[in-house]
Amino acid sequence: MKILAIETSCDETAFALVEAGGGLISPKFKIIENVVSSQISIHRPWGGVVPNLAKREHQKNLPIIFKKLLDKIEPSSIGILAVTVGPGLEPALWTGVEFAKEIHKKYFPKAKLIGANHLEGHLYSFLLSQSKTTHYSLPTTNLFPAIALVVSGGHTILLRMDSLTKWKKLGETRDDAVGEAFDKAAKMLELPYPGGPEIQKLAEDGNPNAIPFPRPMMHTKDYNFSFSGLKTSVLYYLRDLQTTHYSLQTKADVAASFQKAAIDVLTHKTSRAAQEYRAKSIFLSGGVAANSALRESLKTLSSKLKTNFFVPPITFNTDNAVMIAVAGYMSYLRKKNKRITAQANLSL
Repeated sequence: MKILAIETSCDETAFALVEAGGGLISPKFKIIENVVSSQISIHRPWGGVVPNLAKREHQKNLPIIFKKLLDKIEPSSIGILAVTVGPGLEPALWTGVEFAKEIHKKYFPKAKLIGANHLEGHLYSFLLSQSKTTHYSLPTTNLFPAIALVVSGGHTILLRMDSLTKWKKLGETRDDAVGEAFDKAAKMLELPYPGGPEIQKLAEDGNPNAIPFPRPMMHTKDYNFSFSGLKTSVLYYLRDLQTTHYSLQTKADVAASFQKAAIDVLTHKTSRAAQEYRAKSIFLSGGVAANSALRESLKTLSSKLKTNFFVPPITFNTDNAVMIAVAGYMSYLRKKNKRITAQANLSL
């Protein structure tokens, strides 16, 4: 089955053409086309994503990218047209939804139009972690139960997965998502948007033990998170230096110490959940999963616990339409189709 997927939840205009098969037992994917048009340069002067600017760029980019792809697509071969319906920025979501409706009617009337959950795209992206080629196949036997950590700019969620179709939310952030905390800490250090990659880069030259930043909620009995206090502690630390001209080493030490504090919390809670539920696998996904220190921390944890560890290639951690094609395929198999309307607050 061929799937054409559209992703416009935030500031990336993305299309993917993916061939899927294998069902729920052994899902496999062949990526035929994967196009992502970034808006970073447009939003960087504002220090973050401006929803109406994102909407304008999506409206401009969608028809341009689609026109280029159309020459490579046989319309009758498309079985599913998948589009992100949420969560995300509502103006951005609506552009993708309306465009999908338009091309569905005009070019792909026989295809199944499926509303995909962006978070399910992240969750299922571990299915793309088996190869550096465009051919992916993962037998799902002996992987479950699993603990899945989904971390992004808007979400920090810990799940227990019993299968590809059944999961339970163990905990989530009570305030800032970890990616949001990274971006805000970066802004305090006067680093450019997006802040997460800049913090990671700067942290490489810093001492992660230089500053004893707090590990909020690390030892609570539940599986919830809180990163607001960690972000505030960075603010207070910089304020107490009584200068606005921080040395490069000071910035590096703050970045490294902040990053370590955040990762310690994520790793500790994931470890405790994996042990409590006797997990056979740990899955890591979402935009923050591109952070190399976090990937290494959970890889080390998995080795210690003797569990499988799956994390997608970095290309599929950040927003992309390939994961939306995967989510669309899984929704089709599960017979769970989201309403084709923008749902900014949609959750797992």
